[in-house]
Amino acid sequence: MKKILSIAGSDCSGGAGIQADIKTITAHKMYAMSAITALTAQNTTGVYGVNETSPEFVSKQLDCIFEDIFPDAIKIGMVSSKEIIEAISKKLKEYKGKNIVVDPVMFSTSGHKLMSEDAMDALKTKLLPLADVITPNIFEAESLCGFNIYGKEDMIKSAKDISKFLDAHILIKGGHLTDSADDLLFFKGNIMWFNENRIDNPNTHGTGCTLSSAIACNLGKGLNIEESVRDAKKYITRTLQAGLDIGSASGPLNHCV
Repeated sequence: MKKILSIAGSDCSGGAGIQADIKTITAHKMYAMSAITALTAQNTTGVYGVNETSPEFVSKQLDCIFEDIFPDAIKIGMVSSKEIIEAISKKLKEYKGKNIVVDPVMFSTSGHKLMSEDAMDALKTKLLPLADVITPNIFEAESLCGFNIYGKEDMIKSAKDISKFLDAHILIKGGHLTDSADDLLFFKGNIMWFNENRIDNPNTHGTGCTLSSAIACNLGKGLNIEESVRDAKKYITRTLQAGLDIGSASGPLNHCV
């Protein structure tokens, strides 16, 4: 059985973060492990509180995992402080973590800011360079490149700009585009689009967490990055098509598809 590690925050309502990651990994018939970076008080209507884990305890969790059950792939989600980012980066280097997917979670679906200002530089200089794939959405890509993205040409321009300081596959998710839901995979000047029909489903809580975890699962079982993204995209399309309707606002996905 392949072993997948999620390093992320906890969502007490079960739709995003660690909980979405574990569900996704389990749906892929793999063994899920977690290092929790923060507890959040949230539900489908928003985020109402964040309680960060200490960097020392994040490190201790990672020691326990890597020294006993070495992961075949790693997904990293919410890392809200410079100190936590530095602790994770140090451990990934120490243990030579592989197949690393970073979802640079800066904002919740409801627009709540999840990353402090001083964490941004640490993210760009310490954590993202360790990734094999990063999966920013439009807003996160804008934060990384410094300009607004209005369409697919801007997505390409953004990926080129990010690639100036990052030697990784850059997957810019197009879910917030108005005319399509196409995702862009960019690496060393090569452009690949992943096209899927936009699913008419307002319940999208945890889509970013789910997609990045699915990519990590696929990398863990030996698929290349293009194959991993393609299969993950198909999986998340199925989770949306299932039409689960839980909660009073933007609800979670049905991971059991």
